[in-house]
Amino acid sequence: MKSTLNITRKALTRALGSTAMAIAAVSLTVSPVMAQGANAPLNIPANPTMFGKNDPNLRRATAIINGEIVTGTDVEQRLALIVSANQGKIDAEEKERLRMQVLRNLIDETLQIQEAKAADVPAGDAQVEATYERVATQNFGQSPEALEKYLARIGSSSASLKRQIRGELAWQNLLRRNVQPFVNISEGEVQEAMQRLEASKGTEEYRIGEIFLAATDVNKQQVFANAQKIVEQLKGGGSFVAYARQYSEASTAAVGGDLGWIRLAQLPSELSAAAGTMAAGQLAGPIEIRGGFSILYLIDKRQVLTADPRDALLSLKQISIEFPKGTSNETAGKRAAEFAAAVKAIKGCGDAEAQATKIGATVVANDQIKARDLPGALQETLLNLPVGQTTPPFGSIEEGVRVLMLCGRDDPKVSNGPSFDEMMAQMEDDRVNKRAQTYLRDLRRDAVIEYN
Repeated sequence: MKSTLNITRKALTRALGSTAMAIAAVSLTVSPVMAQGANAPLNIPANPTMFGKNDPNLRRATAIINGEIVTGTDVEQRLALIVSANQGKIDAEEKERLRMQVLRNLIDETLQIQEAKAADVPAGDAQVEATYERVATQNFGQSPEALEKYLARIGSSSASLKRQIRGELAWQNLLRRNVQPFVNISEGEVQEAMQRLEASKGTEEYRIGEIFLAATDVNKQQVFANAQKIVEQLKGGGSFVAYARQYSEASTAAVGGDLGWIRLAQLPSELSAAAGTMAAGQLAGPIEIRGGFSILYLIDKRQVLTADPRDALLSLKQISIEFPKGTSNETAGKRAAEFAAAVKAIKGCGDAEAQATKIGATVVANDQIKARDLPGALQETLLNLPVGQTTPPFGSIEEGVRVLMLCGRDDPKVSNGPSFDEMMAQMEDDRVNKRAQTYLRDLRRDAVIEYN
């Protein structure tokens, strides 16, 4: 798996929050008609009267968590990473909302670091430095020194990024110590899961990304508004993985919201209904479900234990021409038409280089590319193309015009599905994630947090 920076795992938000005192006062004065369901044990009135206005934006972004301070500088430096990832295209209102989200993330991070230290499994300095170097080279394509300068230039710091790394590593250490040893999956459970998988052969599986935002009756409208803003940012080109890591309160936040390959029956009915109508690359939401709102992104879909043509390995040659700067549309159109006619005369891949030279085109070969890694429109075209033939020309004046010639195709083999060990590992991971969510919720509940 490609190494990525995992942002701390987040679970369900606390139900009472900063309105606890107001609710306590209201319960003494309103009629004793109580809300049903999850709120009933808390003795919350169905129609509470609020004394005073609760505006979380009036709270400055600093906090003391069990005696450890998170400063405004900590928040601003972490916020700078998000702003940079969005090319600075974040308005003032969105920034204020982001500040509060970053503060909540830093509180979770602090709790995780504190708990790991108390359990004598903290993330060591050497472990943090090694991960920082790997992030610099693999995620940013820079040396650690160059990354440090880049972070300072955008208003962040290497210390902020290293703290984020420390929180994730500490949490992983803690889960390995306090959760994983107590998760047991029996052979019978695995066999049943594999039998269910075999029985579902040919049915569709979906690989879905999810951003889950927890909500209560008290903050439902605010959370919904926040979810809508996230959807707007995603539609504007924001990275789903980045937003899931930063905002999602599900245990999958650390892996960018990726739920893996699942069947619709495994989802809540509200989400399965939406996912069943989505095409790969499509976004849906916010969708209200029990406990909050979800934003879905359909990464891909396939048929269970069935060979997917898009996994075919293609051997391609790209033949292309470029236009000089300032070329008019008319001139470009005429040149493109001549290029298309010349390409049709090429007699297979072995003749491509010689004919390309005659028309002033260039040829680039790739013998190891999966069909699914190409844009959707090209996937369908190439999978139905005979060997030695080309796609219709595509491109623009700025990028030039090109065709892809199919030189060969290795069709995928039918998948036998996960092995016994792989299935057990998947089930163990799922159970660990669920317990991790509960663990973090308990840490929040027991924490002493003071806001300035």
